[in-house]
Amino acid sequence: MASSTVTSSQPDRPPRPNLAFRQLRGRRSPAEFAALVRRAAREIGERVSCDARYVGRVEAGEIRCPNYAYERVFLHMFPGRTLADLGFAPRSSVRGRAARPAGDASPASGTHPVPAAGEAGAAVEPRDTQDPQDPYDTHQNHEESDVLRRAFMTGGGATVAAALGPFALTNDAAAARADRPHRRAGSSEASALEEAVRRIRLLDDRHGADGLYRRAAAPLRAAYALLDAGATRQTTTDRLHSGAGELAISVGWLAHDSGRFDDARSHYAEALATARMIADPALEAHAFCNTAFLARDAGRPREAVRAAQAAQRVGRGLGSARLMSLLALREAGGWAGLADRTGCEQALARAQALFERGRSDADPEWMSFYGQAELEGLEAQCWSMLGDWPRAARHARRAARLQDPHFTRNIALYTAELADDLARGGRPDEAAQAGIRVLDLLDQVQSSRVHAILAGTARVLLPHRGAWGVSEFLERHASHPRIV
Repeated sequence: MASSTVTSSQPDRPPRPNLAFRQLRGRRSPAEFAALVRRAAREIGERVSCDARYVGRVEAGEIRCPNYAYERVFLHMFPGRTLADLGFAPRSSVRGRAARPAGDASPASGTHPVPAAGEAGAAVEPRDTQDPQDPYDTHQNHEESDVLRRAFMTGGGATVAAALGPFALTNDAAAARADRPHRRAGSSEASALEEAVRRIRLLDDRHGADGLYRRAAAPLRAAYALLDAGATRQTTTDRLHSGAGELAISVGWLAHDSGRFDDARSHYAEALATARMIADPALEAHAFCNTAFLARDAGRPREAVRAAQAAQRVGRGLGSARLMSLLALREAGGWAGLADRTGCEQALARAQALFERGRSDADPEWMSFYGQAELEGLEAQCWSMLGDWPRAARHARRAARLQDPHFTRNIALYTAELADDLARGGRPDEAAQAGIRVLDLLDQVQSSRVHAILAGTARVLLPHRGAWGVSEFLERHASHPRIV
């Protein structure tokens, strides 16, 4: 695929720190500089999800040349300078070939051959190539985005494999490899595993879990097979354990979001066991965080509170206020499920106060989804469980409005929750309009959670067929294909 198969013409050369870019950052922290990059992008109509981690990789020389969207932003920020002035290498030297001429258009069909994962030089350079170190770049011209959309909306096995890279094994292939002796894993296998986790998260953000879950289980088995084979160095073993644990959580979330609660519980427990085995508090906090969310959704609110509190005990020493904010929200969800309004409000207040401390370099990579929109969305869910429909609707509306456009699945989720809150709050016409907006997104998103919420909204709206827009919503909902 375009972002994972592009290689340098000198693949064995160690990264050279980008001192020029570091000098331009000055006394700002990486997070502060990333915020300036995002603001500059908005000024010129670009969308980049720059964070402290991306800035760090640029300065370390891991990103030798930015993609075209970032290039436009950087040149806007520093007028009069070239990429070379900013410390970047020429694009042709990084890609190992010259960029495609502007007049070299794609075939009329808009489709391209998908290279086998890991096949050197197989990628076709689109006009705007996604940077492999920025999985959340959302520039609209990425060929990769179209490939991933086709992969997970059609379930095509070959395309899925190309999207997930070397860990995208079919069930048969995974089983066959598990039966054969493995060579000891090295850093390349650890890197491939970490990239598979990022890809799965990206695909879920854009398209939801249902089309992805069955295919993501095989990479997880392959990851644990690598652990069984051993690694060449202890540092690689540690990376493999952490990567396998994060992959187990990602696969567990796909099961969770697609309504397979027992499978999700098993995957989260596997991740928790891995975390404790290698004494990894960050992984343990993540596993407890997801366990709390699952317990709330599965109707076990007291377990949700306990798991969230356990996550906070483990996560307190990690130095991330944003992580602690999310964990407080997980606890608030448990208290709401117990109908304990006081406990819920106290946890929500902690979550808001911690969130306002801002981002830091200590924030885990997996928390890229957690911004103001997610905070509003999770608070909306709490008020909904407590039966405060007007308050829930206000927060759900804010969540949908604030959500980054690349999180298509979350936009559909928040809007579905808004529709349900409006319907239950006695505003059927507004609920129908929100429901219609969700239906318009369902050609891009496959999420059992969203479908279940819409089904509940439709039942609530049935007695209000005469209200403006309700009949249209009910008819479109009834005719929409159901997820199997």
